[in-house]
Amino acid sequence: MTKRDKKLTVLHQLSLESEPISLPELLKKIPEYSERSVRRWLNELEWEGLVEKTGKKKATQYQARSGNGNQENRAVSSCFSSISAKVIEQVNKPIYEKEPTSYHFEWFDSYQPNVSFYFPTSIRKHLLNAGQRGESKEPAGTYAHHIFNRLLIDLSYNSSRLEGNTYSLLDTERLLLQGTSAEGKLDEEKVMILNHKEAIRYLVDQAPQLNVNFQTICTLHYLLSDGLLDPTYTGKVRDHAVKIGGSIYLPLEQAKQIQNQLEKIAKKASFIEDPFEQSLFLLVHISYLQAFADVNKRTARLASNIPLITKNLVPLSFNDVERADYTSAMIAVYELQDIRPLLDLYVFSYLRTCATYTATIKAMGFDQVRVLYRQQRRTFIRNIVLNQLIGEKLEAYIQSNSKIIPESDRVAFMEDLREDLALLDQSRLAGLGVTTDELTAWINLTLRL
Repeated sequence: MTKRDKKLTVLHQLSLESEPISLPELLKKIPEYSERSVRRWLNELEWEGLVEKTGKKKATQYQARSGNGNQENRAVSSCFSSISAKVIEQVNKPIYEKEPTSYHFEWFDSYQPNVSFYFPTSIRKHLLNAGQRGESKEPAGTYAHHIFNRLLIDLSYNSSRLEGNTYSLLDTERLLLQGTSAEGKLDEEKVMILNHKEAIRYLVDQAPQLNVNFQTICTLHYLLSDGLLDPTYTGKVRDHAVKIGGSIYLPLEQAKQIQNQLEKIAKKASFIEDPFEQSLFLLVHISYLQAFADVNKRTARLASNIPLITKNLVPLSFNDVERADYTSAMIAVYELQDIRPLLDLYVFSYLRTCATYTATIKAMGFDQVRVLYRQQRRTFIRNIVLNQLIGEKLEAYIQSNSKIIPESDRVAFMEDLREDLALLDQSRLAGLGVTTDELTAWINLTLRL
């Protein structure tokens, strides 16, 4: 992992903060790095114009800069590293200065699932820490169901916006939740957003049975393109050549070859174990192949959410990504097979989305600790009842065994546990492995206290 990647991890963490934070507070959120290194990177980021430092000595605080001033500030807003910015400069050259390029099978073939990685290890860990919202034993799609309306609005709006759709966020919300169309907008824009609604609903509803395969990708394309393409091409691999606007990339032309390659992409993706690596792989290679007559990038964006939704992680809504930046990042994939700009945008947007959804859940009154440690809480209750623990023995058991819960969540966990014990009756026995007689005996003991 390069020094720049490590510095970006620090910058990404700062971008999540709504207010300036101190170095000790920052170190708690990125414990994998030493204080000395982080301090040095912060000084460098400040010099580069990416971080603002306020205060002196122990009162020093740091905050990621935002704005659209000079080139350095633009790198902040789009979250392109200096290396990625150079790649963007290269792909943004006039078309007449670039040589046409075709699909590179060698690039795809060189990727080996769980051996090759687009994401550095530390970035994958950072994304996982930021995106975890449910327990691994929870049914797939549980978290997406909890935040369904927010996901529906954000992903539909941002994915459509990246295609040039002019619906505002408010217009999108009204259309999706109330069925109210915005005045003065093209019917095609309305259909594009409503198609996103159907495709997202499919992902969430089918999450427990959803797999990354050729058919799933084609189904997403069908749902996203229905009414926008000739029915012959909805959910079907194209049988003609296509061109990429603003690029010298020439995708494959033969239908059989395209279908075979899409099947290979789906199969290779299905072997990738890390959800974020699988997500980025799908985003990159479905877009790169351009297997369909149109609606390829939309299909790739929703397909990239499959591993996130099924693993109960925060979905990728492409929040705060500028259309021009996304286009440039994709052209870097098409023309150079360079995924670094797209990786930068992915990380930047995902961390911003995580922060937004955390606030959404709090506003909804969603108890994340309650959901996250549901199985542990039920195990505690079962043992308490079966062993007829009350009074001091009960408290000793809770204090001793609650150490398995991370310290940051321990107090909230014990509060949830005591609340459940106080409300425990026959209606709450399901899944506890406790009989009615055993519960009655425990309740009678508590009444004698």
